[in-house]
Amino acid sequence: MKRTLGRSNIQVSALGFGCWAIGGPFWQGEQPLGWGEVDDNESINAIHAALNAGVTFFDTADVYGAGHSERILGKALAGKRDKVIIATKFGNTFDETSKQLTGQNADPAYIRQACEASLKRLNTDYIDLYQLHLNDYDPERATEIRDTLELLVQEGLIRSYGWSTDFVERAAVFAQGAHCTAVQHQYNVLEDNPDMIAFVETHQLASINRGPLGMGLLTGKYTQGTSLSNSDIRAKTPEWLKFFSNGQPAPEYLQKLELIREVLTSDGRSLAQGALAWIWGSSGATVPIPGVRTVAQAEQNAAAMQFGALRAEQMQQVASILRDA
Repeated sequence: MKRTLGRSNIQVSALGFGCWAIGGPFWQGEQPLGWGEVDDNESINAIHAALNAGVTFFDTADVYGAGHSERILGKALAGKRDKVIIATKFGNTFDETSKQLTGQNADPAYIRQACEASLKRLNTDYIDLYQLHLNDYDPERATEIRDTLELLVQEGLIRSYGWSTDFVERAAVFAQGAHCTAVQHQYNVLEDNPDMIAFVETHQLASINRGPLGMGLLTGKYTQGTSLSNSDIRAKTPEWLKFFSNGQPAPEYLQKLELIREVLTSDGRSLAQGALAWIWGSSGATVPIPGVRTVAQAEQNAAAMQFGALRAEQMQQVASILRDA
């Protein structure tokens, strides 16, 4: 399965590899922002397993692991750069030594500085998709960011850009730019966003889907008895994280998941593969980027591409069940 990233000529696998988890722990004060401890060798092996299974799109951010995710991705893709498409993000400031988030900055001078730092960590001389990582940044000020990104395209440092935002009015500011090619937004079978899907289709942009597995809840792996490490963001949840509450899966979402489990697991799919199939069934613009940190996860996610999208009647079943829930 392949996708073209919006208005660009950049072709990617229909499934991406989300690199948040492989960054390991990082913090904002005492609030964990990572997904717990990681084994860097396993992360590298997982990236290679994904590549071998046909995944060519890797999405990270400079702040993940306070730079560590980019460094591991760069190491794993050494000698393979021409086979992959790399997306990263900017806008958060951080300290690599203390692994602390320190603030936000999207001023033109800082964007250039952040881009050059990402290029070094990724061990590459260009970024395929460079994304603003501030979901609710002031749209009136975003034109300056868009113009700066257009300059970086002209200079060959990036090939295209987008905004990681859940708000159509913000995405619309970037969409006016010639080399804007994607919007990254929260999207999964229990968290629909029809307005954003309509927007990206109208403007010929790619829909990069974060949270496609509900931060793990849609894998079926977590129950009310689940216990997560203190360095896992799901163990001490920030306000915006809705699928977990202090290490426990949210009961209302578990209940909804049970209602649609049979449809999602039809045709031999695992629950996670069914959740990804729903995203593909909703729009040809979608590219889900589930987080991965083990070889097994990489292989299982990639296998979803062999099944493809849910059929129209299955999509209608899911919609009907959730509408009545």
